[in-house]
Amino acid sequence: MISFQHISKTYQGKVKAVDDVSFEVHPGEIVGFIGPNGSGKTTSLKIMTGILQPDAGSVSIGGIDMLKYPMQAKRAIGYISDSPDQFLRLTGIEYLEFISDVYGVPLKHRKSRIEDLAEKFGLTDALPRQMVGYSHGMRQKMMVVGALVHDPDIWILDEPMTGLDPESAFLLKQMMREHADKGHAVLFSTHVLEVAEKLCDRVVIIRYGKLLYDGTLEQLPERRRADADKSLEEIFLELMNDEGL
Repeated sequence: MISFQHISKTYQGKVKAVDDVSFEVHPGEIVGFIGPNGSGKTTSLKIMTGILQPDAGSVSIGGIDMLKYPMQAKRAIGYISDSPDQFLRLTGIEYLEFISDVYGVPLKHRKSRIEDLAEKFGLTDALPRQMVGYSHGMRQKMMVVGALVHDPDIWILDEPMTGLDPESAFLLKQMMREHADKGHAVLFSTHVLEVAEKLCDRVVIIRYGKLLYDGTLEQLPERRRADADKSLEEIFLELMNDEGL
């Protein structure tokens, strides 16, 4: 479970990127984190994963306080950041071995785990090469494999489909559903509202750092007093012009 309670974060004493935002992600759920550019999604996810410190509020991951016990909390997370351009001087296999070392993946398990994930995402032949020579899509797939190599209970994914080819995107969505169905929690941010509509059990919508909505897609048209046949995209665009939920 992810618990994100009354989080606020201000940059340079002026820009309030996150303003008293609270929501939870429960075991067995896929939750879509939605908002326009600059809405505070990435800042929220970086606070949730312990990369940034909030000005106020609390975060717990699987019942572990992220602010008090960050190392323990981070071990439960598989995190895909908003940029795949990391550790590019390493080869693919060096990167995955490094991540496995960080998370303490036993040697007897990591080889089969790396081989299985690399094969699924079509990266086997690329593993001996430096990632600086990878395409954007290949780097993104490597970030996915790196996030999952330690078999974490909780997935926190920032725009994970960006740059993926259709086959890999389909595979990742399938894996997200299977992971949640096993009783684990999945949170992902996305600009592709069609993906959120088809995949998510709930959505959390923020704008200008403020929470606009937290609930199921079925409840959203009711809250908007809108036509129940409207798509998430249509409702989202209305919300961006009218915060009156």
